[in-house]
Amino acid sequence: MTENKYKFNLPTSNNGTINIPLIEGNTLFVLGANGVGKSTLMHNLFSQNSNHAKRILAHRQTWFTDNAMNMTASQKKQTENSIKSTNSQIYSRWKDDYSQARTSLSIFDLINSENIRARNIADAVDGDNIELAKEHSRDQAPIQAINELFAISNIPIKIILGKDEQLFASKNGSEPYSIAELSDGERNALLIGADVLTTEPNSLIILDEPERHLHRSIISPLLTSLFRKRTDCVFVISTHDIHLPIDYQESSTLLVRSCQWVGKRIKDWDADLITADFGIPNSIKTDILGSKRELLFVEGQSTSLDRQIYQLIYPNVSVIPQGNCREVEKAVNGIKKTDNIHWINAYGLIDTDDRTPEQIQSLLEKSIVAIPFYSVEALYYHLHIIQEVANKISELTGQEASTLYQNATANIISDISQHKERLCSRLCEKKLRNDIMSSLPKHRDIQARGQFNLTFDLNTVLQNEEALFVGLVNDNNQLELLTRYPIRETQVLNRIASGLGLTKEQYENSVRKLILDKTEIKEFYRTLLQPLTELME
Repeated sequence: MTENKYKFNLPTSNNGTINIPLIEGNTLFVLGANGVGKSTLMHNLFSQNSNHAKRILAHRQTWFTDNAMNMTASQKKQTENSIKSTNSQIYSRWKDDYSQARTSLSIFDLINSENIRARNIADAVDGDNIELAKEHSRDQAPIQAINELFAISNIPIKIILGKDEQLFASKNGSEPYSIAELSDGERNALLIGADVLTTEPNSLIILDEPERHLHRSIISPLLTSLFRKRTDCVFVISTHDIHLPIDYQESSTLLVRSCQWVGKRIKDWDADLITADFGIPNSIKTDILGSKRELLFVEGQSTSLDRQIYQLIYPNVSVIPQGNCREVEKAVNGIKKTDNIHWINAYGLIDTDDRTPEQIQSLLEKSIVAIPFYSVEALYYHLHIIQEVANKISELTGQEASTLYQNATANIISDISQHKERLCSRLCEKKLRNDIMSSLPKHRDIQARGQFNLTFDLNTVLQNEEALFVGLVNDNNQLELLTRYPIRETQVLNRIASGLGLTKEQYENSVRKLILDKTEIKEFYRTLLQPLTELME
């Protein structure tokens, strides 16, 4: 992978020619109003990278003629070549001669990728390579990935591959029906998901106006999840929705304001590139007005574990990562102070960081819940959840669930014990930083012109925490050790997953699928997060 693989050279009237870096794993939003030349710009981008790019058009057809493969492999290849030729023509930015064929290709690729996975497993079994078969079976199936995307994106639809290679949908557990009967928005989400998930590795994915037919409470988590699943690709998203790049703060943004035409050709654009480390300027951020929304601000980044699991536990809430606890507090407090100009319910979720009961209660009164965990890993690697994953693997493979659970948890104490001083010091660090921030003098203290001193006996602080750590180890208190300390900094997580025959990523995918499939798992988490659940209810 190199920065020079993808080209995006943009002539501008204000900054000369901008060479926009496109790097796999990164996202660029192209933001601008109607008539500023975004469609031509995106066409030029595709033309510069046509050998390794997929373009998902804004004027794409969202309806299906049927719900099955309706072309042969040779017909598919021929159609793809014709579409590639058409995409290079300037008229493709407003006209599409292959709109119906594109939807057929999307369905073909989705079903075919499912079949390829099944054949890989079967070939390994036929070759008596059971370990390879298990490895292939642990790769997330494409349709399973689609269903996870739907759940995270607040779409109550489950896609099913039925007999004769036909795709069906089930809504909230209903009887299966053809995907052709889905709503416009549901079909659009399915097509976007299928196109992105089946794109060749290391590709440039150009997506025009993904918000068409989709409410922003759906498109934002849908895109974020697709970015996470295709980190081997680079995304360029053309949109009118200024909230999309705001929601995905790790992205860069190309602000397109106008363009200059010479005859039938655009000469240049009035545009500015705002890279990810600059963020989105306040001038394009607007207050969210309109219908009432539920917002949950959490720690972490947009592609971190936090957003993924909380969106599944609370599917009717928009989950917005804010980095750290101070940013979460700032976001919630900022909305609470301006509740006279909008209709938003905002909540915050942060780690306890050994806060006092008084501090926790004070935060709760501000709609911010401090959960008794060091980090979100405590939710994924809770002992009850490890047992549930073991049970699921047992159902699929016939292995003893008790043996799997024992293998997964056998080394928790010994693995954590090796890192006593570091784990305890990291916990103390978070606590002390919290104490320091909450103890800083206020402006009235400064006006009083007195002395400000803050002293800690660090030896005593660390010794007290180490004594607690030793007590938990001696009591074999696995659950408290997993929840209290930064276990992601040890080999514990990988050892738990490998004890179940999984990688860490496969284990975490399994946890999210459990939340999708089993109501009781979702309720377990909602009970575990009871203060937040009660606050929202």
